[in-house]
Amino acid sequence: MIRAAAVAVPAHDEASVIVPCLRAVTASLASCRLAPERQHLVVVADACNDATAAIARGMGAHVVEIAHRSVGVARSEGMRYALGITGVRSAEEIWLATTDADSLVPLQWLPEQLRYADAGWDAVAGTVVVQDWSQRPPGLAEAFAQRYRAGRFEHPHIHGANLGIRASAYLASGGFRGLACSEDSTLVAALRARGHSIRRPSDLSVLTSARPDARVCGGFGDTLTCMVNEIGL
Repeated sequence: MIRAAAVAVPAHDEASVIVPCLRAVTASLASCRLAPERQHLVVVADACNDATAAIARGMGAHVVEIAHRSVGVARSEGMRYALGITGVRSAEEIWLATTDADSLVPLQWLPEQLRYADAGWDAVAGTVVVQDWSQRPPGLAEAFAQRYRAGRFEHPHIHGANLGIRASAYLASGGFRGLACSEDSTLVAALRARGHSIRRPSDLSVLTSARPDARVCGGFGDTLTCMVNEIGL
């Protein structure tokens, strides 16, 4: 049974959007069955030139400051820090989750992940829903919906904005690589290669941003921009 949980949030100059994200994560952590001292929120402020770190500290998060400008390194550092503060020795009993600073997790996000963990799953990979298409060309929302297929019960997608892993499986698979992008899918591929069980619930969704000024080259925002160029919107 999971005895401690931590959520790592990588952030690069996210002062304008991180407050709602951290409020949502804090609420989801608080709704878990875990004792307060076994719930942790870690923000990795990566090469920030704004008030991201100060805001996160003011909201009670643990803050790790780095200057790598790499989402893979940031997630890895967040997980490494989290593992050092859980107060639980057995990695089997620690749950590590991650989301993005421009995303909003639902209240039941962590409780649902822990429910799957206690049922024996090693990782949970959920879906994303774009909360605001106003900064994108008309027609992109419909085009995205047509391509982003999710089955009634499971789906094929991997998002760093909606991912949770048992610490023992995370460590055995090598953790997040220091990649500029695709660190999430690379980790899930490593989990699968080692035979770890991965639950992909279609109904566990996180709201995320469609902003055109993407923080990660090759990330979700870039994927949307490529769609715009591909279909000529």
